[in-house]
Amino acid sequence: MVHDTAVAVSAPGKVLLAGGYLVLDRDYTGLVFGLDARIHVTIQPIETSSGVTLNEIVVQSPQFADAVWEYGYRLTEQHGGIQVVQLRPCSYSNAELNLNRNAFIETALGYALSYIASASSPQISPASITILADNDYYSTPHALSNGTSSASRFHNFGVPISKAHKTGLGSSAALVTAFTAALLTYYLPSSTFDLESEDGKRRLHNLAQAAHCAAQGKVGSGFDVASAVYGSCLYRRFSPCLLSSHVEPGQPHFGTQLREIVNEVGTVGAWDHSILKNEVKVPRGLRLVMCDVSCGSQTPGMVKKVLAWRKERADEAAELWSRLDTANRTLAEELRLAAEAAQTQADEPYATIRASFQTIRTLIRQMSAKSGVPIEPPEQTALLDACERIPGVLGGVVPGAGGYDAVSLLIVDDQVTVDQLEELFASWKFGTGTDGDVGGGRVSMLGVREEMQGIKNERPRDYEKWLS
Repeated sequence: MVHDTAVAVSAPGKVLLAGGYLVLDRDYTGLVFGLDARIHVTIQPIETSSGVTLNEIVVQSPQFADAVWEYGYRLTEQHGGIQVVQLRPCSYSNAELNLNRNAFIETALGYALSYIASASSPQISPASITILADNDYYSTPHALSNGTSSASRFHNFGVPISKAHKTGLGSSAALVTAFTAALLTYYLPSSTFDLESEDGKRRLHNLAQAAHCAAQGKVGSGFDVASAVYGSCLYRRFSPCLLSSHVEPGQPHFGTQLREIVNEVGTVGAWDHSILKNEVKVPRGLRLVMCDVSCGSQTPGMVKKVLAWRKERADEAAELWSRLDTANRTLAEELRLAAEAAQTQADEPYATIRASFQTIRTLIRQMSAKSGVPIEPPEQTALLDACERIPGVLGGVVPGAGGYDAVSLLIVDDQVTVDQLEELFASWKFGTGTDGDVGGGRVSMLGVREEMQGIKNERPRDYEKWLS
């Protein structure tokens, strides 16, 4: 049953506080927090004239210039799923169309529609899809941060998405997850798919993982999609072979194989990932903050270099990863114990949490030096050291793959600490790194904090102002 009214869904961003690189290996886990910056997706019917039939889905992201994608779709033979083709408006040349492609949207649409077609016999009617990102996913230009438009819930950044600087909050995973969830909710009856149920979340997780993995070249551990679905958690990745053996979209039996992967039936069987929500807690009176350095890194290239070092220096890497894994687990355990304790240590509250951050940072810098990859580059070391000298800052890291994306801090949740950080950032000038990634930009605190909840339904009327 297709909804005759709009559907809206949102998914959170993420920060991999501990477990960068290690989370790629099933022998290790990652401590991942969801963030309250969300990607929002709404779907509504396309109005057509009487007697007019369309096989078209239009996707737009009105916060960015030229962010409109029009897709045609058709059911392929031999259970090959739904083939999605980007339509070329008359104003576009072939070269311009290629530049305007969005692999994450196109792949997620093809995977989701293929699963929908294989799960039942729905009428996949034309639809209009709108994507909106909370402002902290992108560095806010001075013209917006200093102007009256800064009060807008969703900034109009005025540039193509390719020109907007990401802050490293996991926009692609949140996008694919929210986009997939919205499509499933819109096209499938609630008796077949219910986003509020555990079964619905598990199937969404599996489908979003498959689409996101395909869109980014079958790399990554999937922790970002897991947090987009479930929120904050302790995550152990699935076996890569789960998503490496199926045929490509459009080929015979792709739709059938995708259904078996998502529903965990047939030769695929149950997924072997682990998502533990009860192991992740933040003590009352503390919060996570993210600080944008307006620079950015090329994560895939960094990951390849670290994995090459691990392969070449296996014994050295194994010893370091084992120590880092112990430190990561200790941090997660200390946070949980502090959250569950009636009171903290009287003499020096959170001393063990502070020590865990220091140990993790020391080991990460060792990995940086041994692999030749700027996981915690000197510019970030100087920034984190300065932040940690503020009494209310318990510790911080360059999360995930590291580099020059936003840094993450665990702080006392009070105005004094926030004011001291903002005073520090106001005069902080980020230097230029040796690898050319750094733009010498400003440092600013993002308006995000930890988010325990993952995917959720929203009220479509809350987005009417931004829908065309």
